[in-house]
Amino acid sequence: MATPNFENRTLFHGDNLKFLRGMNSETIDLIATDPPFNKGRDFHATPDSLAKGAKFQDRWIWADDVEQAWVDEIEDSAPGVARAIEAARATYGEDMAAFLCFMGVRLIEMHRVLKPTGSIYLHCDATASHYLKQMMDAIFGRKNFRNDIKWCYTGPGNVTRWFPRKSDNILFYVKNDKQAVFNPDAVRVPFAEGSVKRAGFAQTASLAGSPDKDYEVDHRGKRIEDWWSDIGAGAHISKRERTGYPTQKPIALYSRIIEASSNESDWVLDPFAGCATTCVAAERLGRQWIGMDIWDGAHKVTLDGLRREQRMFSSEDVRLITEPPERTDGGEVAAPYLQVTERYDIPADGSPRTRAAMLEYLLAQQGQRCQGCDREFDDPRYLQLDHNTPRADGGLNHISNRVLLCGPCNQLKSNVYTLSGLRRENAKHGYMAERQGRLAT
Repeated sequence: MATPNFENRTLFHGDNLKFLRGMNSETIDLIATDPPFNKGRDFHATPDSLAKGAKFQDRWIWADDVEQAWVDEIEDSAPGVARAIEAARATYGEDMAAFLCFMGVRLIEMHRVLKPTGSIYLHCDATASHYLKQMMDAIFGRKNFRNDIKWCYTGPGNVTRWFPRKSDNILFYVKNDKQAVFNPDAVRVPFAEGSVKRAGFAQTASLAGSPDKDYEVDHRGKRIEDWWSDIGAGAHISKRERTGYPTQKPIALYSRIIEASSNESDWVLDPFAGCATTCVAAERLGRQWIGMDIWDGAHKVTLDGLRREQRMFSSEDVRLITEPPERTDGGEVAAPYLQVTERYDIPADGSPRTRAAMLEYLLAQQGQRCQGCDREFDDPRYLQLDHNTPRADGGLNHISNRVLLCGPCNQLKSNVYTLSGLRRENAKHGYMAERQGRLAT
């Protein structure tokens, strides 16, 4: 595994994408984070709180919030993620697609920095949880999905057209199905008092539900299920830890996550640190930690949270960094499906580098014709940019490895065929527009 190119108790201030991209691959044991939810509204801290001035806009507009470079990276490197985003665009709208694009490029990097033994817990709610899960299935692999944890809580609700929404989702994935750290006994909870007092529970417990087979009570408590109702939210957060940050979560919630999926001295990362709940919980439990946030007050509120843990922290004890770390692991991605054999930062021949420029160049060179089936299109929007040799097989992002395909050909080609293989498949099935007889022979 790579050596961490960052130090413990570091808070990176700025857009987390540049910091994630600067981290060495496979250096983090656990990611526990609470990103925006795409709630479609603005959030503000209470004016007289420790987090005074904290605010963020949880609204997403494709034209304003999505960078073309993100789209290019997703379409080139993670086609499954691109399809999940397009599905969300079709069923929900462009705001969800924009939010998922923002999250997608960052989740790709989070996957890269996790060790094979690592895990990620992504906090969200019903607004986008099902869309995020589809995207995370594409990035982490559906076999590495562990739980959709329901965090349930109570509080006032004045809605009259539906049941009050008093639960969040926490999507739990591992990096590797066989290697991930998991400590279920570290987060046991007491048996319910009523259960213990029931007949047969005073001395023994019929935990399997069999009336003729008793089991001794495990005095460590019961293993928790995937719904957590014993940790309160909002006003139930203790006064001692309350900062007034608009979306603050209780330290107990993230302590449970950290204890379950990491060991002492492991590295814990929160790319959306906010009021530093994950960082404080990690410090309390003897983990090393990294936080990232764009909010100007994140450093102060992190220090305040650590000091409330009755530890003597000075401003120098938490390093505030504004520049990304420099990779010392060669800079290559850890996931094989994202690897390329060569990088073209500035093509020596002056060929186009951006996706839009490549598309314009190929339209001028090849016309509005699909290279997979030879069909001509009056509208260039029916043509998509793809690779001749798939990226999964080491194909380059250079213009020399780019072709224009129609939608059906692009879907058939996927990351399986080269262009010549695609044309053979089209000929075999009679999909070619021209020269079918010659190609089929």
